[in-house]
Amino acid sequence: MITINLDVVMAKRKISSGELADKVGITQANLSILKTGKAKAVRFSTLEKLCEVLECQPGDILEYKKGE
Repeated sequence: MITINLDVVMAKRKISSGELADKVGITQANLSILKTGKAKAVRFSTLEKLCEVLECQPGDILEYKKGE
């Protein structure tokens, strides 16, 4: 399963959800869906913008964990 570590990266960068959503160009609702892991997919363009704004790599945000 893929887990989302967006909260961790945001905390390290000291950026709020509102600020991140504005800089990435998505709604706070869509950001919330990503943060809670309820998203079924993420566009590469969105992932790229998240990495640009947060100054991180995709692997900092997404993590694969073997299913139970």
